[in-house]
Amino acid sequence: MKITLELYGASRQFSKKSFLEFNLKKKSSIKELRKEIINYIDKSFKGNSSYKRIIKASAFCSEKDIFLNENYKIIRSQKISIIPPIGGG
Repeated sequence: MKITLELYGASRQFSKKSFLEFNLKKKSSIKELRKEIINYIDKSFKGNSSYKRIIKASAFCSEKDIFLNENYKIIRSQKISIIPPIGGG
Protein backbone atom coordinates (compact mmCIF):
# COMPACT_ATOMS: atom_id res chain seq x y z
CA MET A 1 0.00 0.00 0.00
CA LYS A 2 1.16 3.52 -0.70
CA ILE A 3 1.84 5.89 2.19
CA THR A 4 2.29 9.58 1.48
CA LEU A 5 4.36 11.09 4.26
CA GLU A 6 3.69 14.81 4.59
CA LEU A 7 6.77 16.68 5.78
CA TYR A 8 6.70 19.50 8.33
CA GLY A 9 9.33 21.55 10.13
CA ALA A 10 12.86 20.17 10.00
CA SER A 11 11.70 17.10 8.04
CA ARG A 12 11.15 19.32 4.97
CA GLN A 13 14.89 18.93 4.40
CA PHE A 14 14.28 15.30 3.38
CA SER A 15 12.80 16.22 -0.03
CA LYS A 16 12.39 19.08 -2.49
CA LYS A 17 8.68 18.24 -2.38
CA SER A 18 6.54 18.61 0.74
CA PHE A 19 6.09 14.84 0.95
CA LEU A 20 7.72 11.43 0.48
CA GLU A 21 6.05 8.23 -0.69
CA PHE A 22 6.64 4.75 0.68
CA ASN A 23 5.23 1.36 -0.24
CA LEU A 24 4.50 -0.71 2.85
CA LYS A 25 2.89 -4.06 3.49
CA LYS A 26 -0.68 -3.96 4.81
CA LYS A 27 -0.92 -3.75 8.57
CA SER A 28 2.54 -2.19 8.90
CA SER A 29 3.07 -0.20 12.08
CA ILE A 30 4.29 3.34 12.58
CA LYS A 31 7.45 1.74 13.96
CA GLU A 32 7.96 -0.01 10.59
CA LEU A 33 7.27 3.23 8.72
CA ARG A 34 9.91 4.96 10.87
CA LYS A 35 12.42 2.22 9.85
CA GLU A 36 11.59 2.80 6.17
CA ILE A 37 12.21 6.53 6.57
CA ILE A 38 15.58 5.83 8.19
CA ASN A 39 16.44 3.48 5.28
CA TYR A 40 15.57 6.34 2.93
CA ILE A 41 17.92 8.67 4.87
CA ASP A 42 20.68 6.04 4.71
CA LYS A 43 20.35 5.82 0.92
CA SER A 44 19.61 9.44 0.05
CA PHE A 45 21.70 11.32 2.62
CA LYS A 46 24.51 8.87 3.42
CA GLY A 47 23.07 8.09 6.85
CA ASN A 48 22.96 11.72 8.03
CA SER A 49 22.86 11.31 11.82
CA SER A 50 21.04 14.64 12.38
CA TYR A 51 18.24 13.56 10.06
CA LYS A 52 18.02 10.20 11.83
CA ARG A 53 17.67 11.96 15.19
CA ILE A 54 14.83 14.04 13.76
CA ILE A 55 13.02 10.88 12.62
CA LYS A 56 13.53 9.09 15.94
CA ALA A 57 12.19 12.07 17.91
CA SER A 58 9.24 12.86 15.64
CA ALA A 59 5.56 12.19 16.19
CA PHE A 60 3.23 10.92 13.48
CA CYS A 61 -0.27 12.13 12.78
CA SER A 62 -3.21 10.78 10.74
CA GLU A 63 -5.18 12.62 8.08
CA LYS A 64 -7.71 13.40 10.82
CA ASP A 65 -5.02 15.06 13.00
CA ILE A 66 -4.85 12.18 15.48
CA PHE A 67 -1.44 11.31 16.89
CA LEU A 68 -0.41 7.75 16.06
CA ASN A 69 1.62 5.62 18.48
CA GLU A 70 4.45 3.26 17.47
CA ASN A 71 2.16 0.21 17.37
CA TYR A 72 -0.62 1.79 15.31
CA LYS A 73 -1.37 -0.50 12.34
CA ILE A 74 -1.71 1.14 8.95
CA ILE A 75 -4.42 -0.79 7.11
CA ARG A 76 -4.88 1.25 3.92
CA SER A 77 -3.08 3.67 1.63
CA GLN A 78 -3.21 7.09 3.25
CA LYS A 79 -1.44 10.32 4.12
CA ILE A 80 0.49 10.43 7.36
CA SER A 81 2.31 13.49 8.67
CA ILE A 82 5.66 13.52 10.41
CA ILE A 83 5.87 16.18 13.10
CA PRO A 84 9.47 16.86 14.21
CA PRO A 85 10.11 18.27 17.68
CA ILE A 86 10.70 21.99 17.97
CA GLY A 87 14.39 22.64 17.41
CA GLY A 88 14.76 19.69 15.03
CA GLY A 89 15.42 16.90 17.53
